[in-house]
Amino acid sequence: MANNQQLYIRPDLAGQWTAPTIFDQVQQQQGEIFRSKEGRRTLQFEFAGKPYFLKLHQGIGWKEVIKNIVQFRVPIIGAKNEWRAIQFLERHGLDTMTIAAYGKQGCNPAKQLSFLITDELVNTMNLEYLGEQWRQSAPSYKTKAKLIDKLALIAHKMHENGMNHRDFYLCHFLLDHSFETTNTITDDTRLFLIDLHRAQIRRKVPERWLVKDIGSLYFSALDVALTQRDLFRFMKAYSGLSLRKLLTEQSGLWVKIQQRAYKLRDK
Repeated sequence: MANNQQLYIRPDLAGQWTAPTIFDQVQQQQGEIFRSKEGRRTLQFEFAGKPYFLKLHQGIGWKEVIKNIVQFRVPIIGAKNEWRAIQFLERHGLDTMTIAAYGKQGCNPAKQLSFLITDELVNTMNLEYLGEQWRQSAPSYKTKAKLIDKLALIAHKMHENGMNHRDFYLCHFLLDHSFETTNTITDDTRLFLIDLHRAQIRRKVPERWLVKDIGSLYFSALDVALTQRDLFRFMKAYSGLSLRKLLTEQSGLWVKIQQRAYKLRDK
């Protein structure tokens, strides 16, 4: 393998998706397009009767790279960022997408070709849709409390171990289909975190990125019928502190999170 090329293909796909043609194959792959912008294309396709998602990065150009640098932002130039984020979540026991294939070709950051193929998460619903349902028919207290705990645990584990999402909204959580038949959420109900291409991983997440993540999540839940008790439950589960200690030691943080949510709403 050339130094400027990386390639991983899961064994069950290796017989069909093989180098050196796989980079040509993914560029020609047809399917339902969900996004096509700034050198990145996301599409759903089927292969051997099984559904997959392909994220294809074909270079964002030097203009976009320079614009990001001038704005003091790290440009997202390929699929490697999401590939690393998925592996991070897996290492820390959090449910996310399953990687089927990954490839990177070229060193030029403006023209680099890369892709990520993941299994489609079938029989799931995103939490934004669930929130709309709950506005029509309120869930049981036990079910709502369990979902709040799950969201707080995901956020806590992710942040505690050095990753922030940057698009941490309800629509980027997918709830396992078992909920639809039982209408209850339990410890065994799986909740998948997706759309990780902008995630950042480092030794410690700076406070401003914690605020942006949790503020974004709160903003996306503003239309859900949440009580003060629900909010306190999330805060306690996320911080691991009693309410009294939390309000004493972290009140400034949670005020900033609320301000972030309201700022997004006002936009």
